[in-house]
Amino acid sequence: MPSGQAQNEASINLEQTLQKLQGTWPKQYETIDSVFLKFKNDSVVLKTLIKKAEAKHALEVESYACNKLGELYRNLSQYDAALKMHAKAENLAIEARNVQLEVISLNMIGVVYRRMDVIKPALDYHKKALDIANSIADPTPQLRASIAVSQNSMGNIYLTLKQYDLAIAQFEKSLFIEQQLDNKLGLAINYHNLGYADEAKGLLDVALQNYKRSLEYNEQIDSEVGRVICFNSIGQIYIKQGKFTEAKIIIEKALEKALQLEDQFYISYAYINLGWAQNELNLNALAEANLQKGLEISEKYGLKTSIVDAHKHLSSLYEKQKAYQKALFHYNQAVELEKTIYTERNMQYVSDIIIQYENEAKNVQIQQLANENELVKSLMQRNQTIFWFAILALVITAATMIVINRNRQLRHEKQILTLEQDMLRSQMNPHFIFNSLNSIKLYIINNEKENAVYYLNKFSKFIRKILIASTEKEIPLEDELETMKLYMNIENIRFSNEIQFTIDVAEGINTAYIRVPSLILQPFLENALWHGLSSKKEDKQIEMKVYQERQDFVTISITDNGIGRKASGLINHNRVLKRKSVGLAITKARLTNFSKGFTTDYKMDIVDLYDEQQQPSGTRVVVNIPIRATNLKSA
Repeated sequence: MPSGQAQNEASINLEQTLQKLQGTWPKQYETIDSVFLKFKNDSVVLKTLIKKAEAKHALEVESYACNKLGELYRNLSQYDAALKMHAKAENLAIEARNVQLEVISLNMIGVVYRRMDVIKPALDYHKKALDIANSIADPTPQLRASIAVSQNSMGNIYLTLKQYDLAIAQFEKSLFIEQQLDNKLGLAINYHNLGYADEAKGLLDVALQNYKRSLEYNEQIDSEVGRVICFNSIGQIYIKQGKFTEAKIIIEKALEKALQLEDQFYISYAYINLGWAQNELNLNALAEANLQKGLEISEKYGLKTSIVDAHKHLSSLYEKQKAYQKALFHYNQAVELEKTIYTERNMQYVSDIIIQYENEAKNVQIQQLANENELVKSLMQRNQTIFWFAILALVITAATMIVINRNRQLRHEKQILTLEQDMLRSQMNPHFIFNSLNSIKLYIINNEKENAVYYLNKFSKFIRKILIASTEKEIPLEDELETMKLYMNIENIRFSNEIQFTIDVAEGINTAYIRVPSLILQPFLENALWHGLSSKKEDKQIEMKVYQERQDFVTISITDNGIGRKASGLINHNRVLKRKSVGLAITKARLTNFSKGFTTDYKMDIVDLYDEQQQPSGTRVVVNIPIRATNLKSA
């Protein structure tokens, strides 16, 4: 049938569909999808639908049609047009106050950015979609599907970090939701991602099984895109298994279907894989032609990962042909581009997202434990009530007083326990541990064995001190200062040892006999590092002084020559992910609790420092911690 005639019939079909609505435009996503899904692959009809919905102020239908048109643009590698459509769909959904359409739009934008290998905005949009979907108490099936999409995206983030076991855990969570919804497309996607993680771990047989399972679901829904993806992935497994002929055959099928779809992403992917297989079969001329073709398409459409793969395989091809200059050129091109994709900044950003979601899961567990504690307290109170009714009035009064005092003590102990737990979580921050180990790993990678052993020893001592200190409410100031030295040594790795840290203890102060709350100084040093010095380029100093101005206090000052609180606050405000300092609030609460055993309370002042030109020159924190007279005696 001529395309013009087919297009005319589609337009007539749209008019007939709109007439059946009798002027009542649907607002619920499920209804909209059931009515207009048949037009999802027709860009002309979708554009017409957008105009008609706009004229009738049917925001929900217009948002739906914009998203479907954006998907078509994405599959044609027209990413700018796709982003424009999805952004318009998001704005329309917000105006219509339709959460389902808003979440779908955000996930679609994230998918486009992931296709473009632009990690940060992809993470932002997927995270925002997941947050909104999780905020709904009773999510609809479509919202649950969106949650599955976001969890799948988190799995892909773990893949980026090469944390394959964690990635598999996320894919299995997403897979569980898709199985409940019987969403075959979602099942196909997740099984393919599981195969990718297994392949990266070297489990080729398991990966092949998952790829074939994904292909089965794609066959059931008749997805040509899914077939292209699975054919390519299965072909890669065959190459790694040494089945080069089988690989060449199935990748040629993938290329044929990709060319029909006109999806430049998968076209370049297929050309590169085909060239790889042909290289292994010693079909050098064909391999070179296909790899160059894949590289040309990848560069034209900015497909960074595909560009890296093309350069790597061309380097291998030329090395085999002993064309070493060409081989070196393509190898260097691959390495340089890879650096731009997986920069330390991107990895840090991804790590922050992961830690945030892990902390949220831990907070849920803590809340569950708190609920169980409340239940136990409720049962105890009921038993006490039964006992009170069984004894004389005098005994009831006495028992009541005991219970009241006991409850006060329990609340006080609970408050102390909560503060100590919060303190330990702050010190054992997975973000800090991950980056410390990652820094040590770099020394190992760079074969700097002495530095690796030195800092690994420091790190182990610091962790041991934290674990010991977490069991004690008070420790000698001498131990606290030693622990802070270790903390600064470890953090200084990430600042290329640029920070000059000094501790000055005034004469006459015996730090071995002065008791302070355990790990009380770490939050002040952390704030000085990340809010004061992290944005400064050079001459980074932190000075800690211990001295006495009054008999009943020991005074500790921490001074940095950073950018000052005002500039730091502005930088934090402009960040996509805000760095929240909860450590200071916990520290104040712990000092308040510690001071209850003294006649005087603690004092804390934060002073902004300025130079002669009244420009910010740093920050000083001064803490007066109460002490007992016996603490001043020397050994």
